[in-house]
Amino acid sequence: MSAPVLLLDWHDWLDLFAHFLMLSLMSLGGAISTTSEMQRYLVERQGWLSHAQFSDSVALAQASPGPNVLFVALLGWHVGMNAGSITAALSGVVISMVGIMLPSTIFTYQVAQWAHRNAGLRAVRAFKQGMAPLVIAMLLSTAWLLASRGGGQPDHWPLWLLTLATCIVIWRTRLHLLWMLGLGALLGALGVV
Repeated sequence: MSAPVLLLDWHDWLDLFAHFLMLSLMSLGGAISTTSEMQRYLVERQGWLSHAQFSDSVALAQASPGPNVLFVALLGWHVGMNAGSITAALSGVVISMVGIMLPSTIFTYQVAQWAHRNAGLRAVRAFKQGMAPLVIAMLLSTAWLLASRGGGQPDHWPLWLLTLATCIVIWRTRLHLLWMLGLGALLGALGVV
């Protein structure tokens, strides 16, 4: 299901860019950790994407080889295509990717240099340990959003059961994650999940 053709002016593109700049500074676990806010902004607030377009963009980019930030390019692409042209789609890709990459790249570079120079400081060690729960919580919110397809409660219990079983197997055994990914693909192809 595609969204209706959008009429976007330069203010809308600037707003998209500014929003992704802000999200970049929040993306402590990578861009994927801000997926729930992207969904709220692009789907619920602006109406520039449908729930299906959003979920499909994230799923396709995560299934593809390469950096996990590729889903941001797909989101920008879909916003531009919903505006009705390839030029707008390419603009959406550039605007969203530069917006999500620029601040976090500069900030990460500067902080990494500082943290490396001050690795022995108690505050630096405490910061690193304190960030782990925050990143995990942001990733869990993304998983919840994708499993529920943008709305209320997740309704596909076999998928949740498979996810839980995979987490336990990976945690408690030395079985490589790719075997579990392959099993999930097989179960999906057979229509189990």
